[in-house]
Amino acid sequence: MSELRALAMQSKAWPFEEARALLKRYDKAPPEKGYVLFETGYGPSGLPHIGTFGEVLRTTMIRRAFEVISDIPTKLICFSDDLDGMRKVPSNVPNPEALAQHMQKPLTDVPDPFGTHESFGHHNNARLRAFLDRFGFEYEFISAREFYRSGQFDEVLLRAAEKYDKVMEVMLKTLRDERRETYSIFLPIHPETGRVLYVPTKHVDAKEGTITFDDEDGREWTVPVTGGNVKLQWKPDFGARWAALGVDYEIYGKDHAANTPVYDRICEILGGKKPGHLVYELFLDSEGHKISKTSGNGLTMDEWLTYAATESLSYFMYQKPKTAKRMHFDIIPKAVDEYHQQLRAYAGQDTAARLNNPVFHIHGHNVPDSDMVVPFAMLLNLASVSGAEDKETLWGFMQRYAPEASPETHPSLDAAAGYAVAYYHDFVKPKKVFRAPDEKERAAMEDMLARLKAWDEPVEAEALQSMVFAVGKEHGFDPLRAWFKALYEVLLGASEGPRFGGFIALYGLEGSIKLIEDGLSGKLT
Repeated sequence: MSELRALAMQSKAWPFEEARALLKRYDKAPPEKGYVLFETGYGPSGLPHIGTFGEVLRTTMIRRAFEVISDIPTKLICFSDDLDGMRKVPSNVPNPEALAQHMQKPLTDVPDPFGTHESFGHHNNARLRAFLDRFGFEYEFISAREFYRSGQFDEVLLRAAEKYDKVMEVMLKTLRDERRETYSIFLPIHPETGRVLYVPTKHVDAKEGTITFDDEDGREWTVPVTGGNVKLQWKPDFGARWAALGVDYEIYGKDHAANTPVYDRICEILGGKKPGHLVYELFLDSEGHKISKTSGNGLTMDEWLTYAATESLSYFMYQKPKTAKRMHFDIIPKAVDEYHQQLRAYAGQDTAARLNNPVFHIHGHNVPDSDMVVPFAMLLNLASVSGAEDKETLWGFMQRYAPEASPETHPSLDAAAGYAVAYYHDFVKPKKVFRAPDEKERAAMEDMLARLKAWDEPVEAEALQSMVFAVGKEHGFDPLRAWFKALYEVLLGASEGPRFGGFIALYGLEGSIKLIEDGLSGKLT
């Protein structure tokens, strides 16, 4: 066993813990299908979103960890449930009224309102694939329409007919009394209208592989369960899909947790082996409420990527997946800076530490170097005090602080400067509230001002930070964070901020002196 693999087998990073548990599944013999299969599911009634990204990303992290500890090949499938019937007309499409006549038809039989694809389902599938491709995910796409209609699902569907009573027994325990009377695991697709019907099953002929039902008009029909003539209800579909594909691992949100025993049992009844699972906690908004696509409380994918690079979002997704986390705009700067702190740490770490570093699980063996010589939080403060309208303004300060840096040599820093300007104008500027200093704070700031005017040492962050510390101590600030909080509130209009010595070095002595003078004179308030 290589040193890397041996260390990975001991790593406490959660992707390795999940990968080791999955490897035990094949401790006696490798999978007959020749690979370990990871799956993520997607409902194509809407566009892919930040949850889709997180699900595929986390699955990819576990897959990557598995490939470190095992030589068994792996595969990731993204499965689109595009045979699902359209339950409501989406409001965010062209001419939504034209779709009303197609209610309950499979999404892949509903005309594409955008006019670009074979169907609405095909349109959304294309958006999903473009979304996943944008972030470089490696996956195989499977459409439920093709899976059902091509015959790939036939063997398990026939088994579902054969084991109908057993599967129904599992499902009926989960339903209310009134629902039990009409429930069937099979949803027939009407031979004439093409609609997905939610009607009781009158008879299941396991030998013939057919079901008999009455449609909404009371007409009796008998159709094969194979060939795309029926689809399974969503809970049985979960377990049946696992059995049909031989899925080894799937993650999903806490809202599915109560159904896990149902999915697992149905998979086993239909001849499969239940997969490993990771149930992740859901994201919360700034008030601690569950994020909902319907209510729009929380961040969208596009919003995050307006203010920060994808890697910072990946870093946020990596953190404690089993713990509920608040996901709102204020956490973006912290995520950016922590991600780059981990990048810088990675360069000097030994192999064991690297395997526990989030950036390994984000990038695999190709971890880049950080070129963020100025923290994102500092860029925000710089944008704030300079009133920057574009990133070129920030570069004027940054190149004085780091002469070797340029947009060409430091592309991440260049991008971050643009993000900082956008974030400042949208979130920091509207919330800035300056205050006047009290007597103790004024005396300390006047002392610091005098020291800066007399400064004859190199303008370096550490020396300036030591000076700022010394002023705070000499003026009796205990704890010292009260001194820094005063600097931020009086000079930056915020309760938190950067290392102040570094800020002075970046903003320059003249600019910093004027900023303190303005704060003391009341110009900022």
